[in-house]
Amino acid sequence: LIPALVHLQESLSSKATEFMPTVKTGRTHLQDATPIRLGQEFLGHSGQIERGISRLKHAASQLSEVALGGTAVGTGVNTHPEFAERMCSKLSEMLGTQIRETDNHFQAQSSLDAIVQSSGCLKTVAISLMKIANDIRWLGSGPRAGIGEIELPEVQPGSSIMPGKVNPVIPESVCQVAAQVIGNDVAISIAGQSGNFEINVMMPIAAYNLLQSIDILASASRNFADQCVVDLKTTLKGTEMVEKGLAIVTTLVPYIGYDQAASIAKEAQTTGKTIREVAELRTSLSSL
Repeated sequence: LIPALVHLQESLSSKATEFMPTVKTGRTHLQDATPIRLGQEFLGHSGQIERGISRLKHAASQLSEVALGGTAVGTGVNTHPEFAERMCSKLSEMLGTQIRETDNHFQAQSSLDAIVQSSGCLKTVAISLMKIANDIRWLGSGPRAGIGEIELPEVQPGSSIMPGKVNPVIPESVCQVAAQVIGNDVAISIAGQSGNFEINVMMPIAAYNLLQSIDILASASRNFADQCVVDLKTTLKGTEMVEKGLAIVTTLVPYIGYDQAASIAKEAQTTGKTIREVAELRTSLSSL
């Protein structure tokens, strides 16, 4: 999963650089906000994935602690005193990753806390992917009746009934994977709290769901990068709307005050004029 996310993060970062010259209207509360660069939006997406990778690396280090040597209830009854140390060394050599004996067998034997935490990290990555995928399909909505600030690659013939229609099928598939991972996390959470006294017997379902989440997130991340992100294109629509936007009046607040700026915005909205046009009439500020 981590290599797949690194690939996606690099793709998003590359698009951030490519789209940095494009200035567009920002959005908060689904309403027009002050201008932002399209590249800055993608820089945010890249940053989400970058931090998700860091969370997963921490989770992996927690998963490397095992309960080997505790036997029945954590006391180590009937085991050789060097069994766990030798086995962890051998496993580390075989697997190419550090496996270490827990320093508290009683917690390791009776709980699945490390798996629950790891699933939480996977869920966070899934939610980040869903947020990014939804932003991309909204930005590509249209092409005429929607936002239409980017063009998504055509990866299928289109609608079976509407010729020429391009559907955001890759972002939609990412959202479905995210939904499954969130569901898996619920199952793992139930498994984690179901340990009774000295053993938790729900390791099988926890392991199954954890491994499935890792697998499908890896596939979705790589597919998202290769089948969607890498071929995204910007349009002129976002830049054209900046001059018509009302939120750019925010930059005038330090010079004319909040109330007058709000009045200018309301007049621009009512009359259909731009902020620049109204400000030129009502203030002594230069349009330059």
